[in-house]
Amino acid sequence: MSMIRQRILKPPTGSFFLLGPRGTGKSVWVRSTFPEAMFIDLLDPEVYRLYAARPERLRERIAAETLIQTVVIDEIQKLPVLLEVVHQVIASGSLIRFVLTGSSARKLRRGNVNLLGGRASQVSMHPYLAIEMGDSFSLASALETGLVPIVVESASPKETLRAYTSLYIKEEVFAEGLVRNTEHFSRFLEAISFSHGEVLTISNVASECGVSRKTVENYIQIMEDLMLAHRVPVFTRHAKRELVGHPKFYFFDTGVFRSLRPVGPLDDRSAIGGHALEGLVAQHLRAACDYAADGRQLYYWRTRTGIEIDFVMYGPDTLEAYEVKSTDVVRDADLKALRAFVEEYPGTAATLLYRGNERLVRHGITIVPIEQWMKSVV
Repeated sequence: MSMIRQRILKPPTGSFFLLGPRGTGKSVWVRSTFPEAMFIDLLDPEVYRLYAARPERLRERIAAETLIQTVVIDEIQKLPVLLEVVHQVIASGSLIRFVLTGSSARKLRRGNVNLLGGRASQVSMHPYLAIEMGDSFSLASALETGLVPIVVESASPKETLRAYTSLYIKEEVFAEGLVRNTEHFSRFLEAISFSHGEVLTISNVASECGVSRKTVENYIQIMEDLMLAHRVPVFTRHAKRELVGHPKFYFFDTGVFRSLRPVGPLDDRSAIGGHALEGLVAQHLRAACDYAADGRQLYYWRTRTGIEIDFVMYGPDTLEAYEVKSTDVVRDADLKALRAFVEEYPGTAATLLYRGNERLVRHGITIVPIEQWMKSVV
């Protein structure tokens, strides 16, 4: 990437795992945050061969460089056996801080990440937030090509996005042997793109792909393990109304969704744009939850009668509800779901995000221009 931007993420004290999809700027961030660190890049074939042949080389190198305080191991999932050495060094009482980046939670789990015994915390790296881009943030561009740093900083964002979805999402999954049938997985990626921003019904996706329900469940888990997608569960705390049970599904980045979602003459482009807008809000809220590091989580709320709130952020000291409308005029009917939620959960900070220009308060609900709101999310 050609530009180093100030990111919201702050390093925790002690050793930690930094997880996030490829291209979200993990390597750039650790190099700028820890410029004096010993840096081991496992994407470098020569470096990988050295440590794969003799993992204990890491301990020997640390012992030789006595002034080093931080060791960064980039893409640790490529060689999980190194975690055993890291564990040994930490358990020996060493004051070395380890920063372990990764883009595959699945490989880390299979690589005995729990060997570290809670001695390393876990933080996530997300695509850019609007506030991180400052004056260069464009809502129109974000809705079209997303906010993945490697795409944003490219001279040709659209071409880079196509390469990203092709080379990383597909070929990386295939190269790691996570799926056996590449044709089925390719059909799945197209089919699941229709579920972005929707209540997820696995049986419908399976029918579209022509595969079993179990296969689709496995594919979705792979996407989540690679941090390329996530499910948003239903908010059920102290529920008085009967609620739906299925989660909603989102890709981690709106641009990735737009790249995978096929569009033709029979498709409702305004509906696709609405899903892209909702997904962009989702990725800002999800990042805000993680960066707050106080245990807050993201949910949605939908009753059996069809009243729905797009997002609910809930934590020890947080109860916020958000409704996203791709319109520049807010009618009272647009506030119906938020008013119902506030009635059920008094004290909720309720916000409607829309495409207009004025900030308003109506029926106790804050109405905020969506671009203005995004630039305030930290």
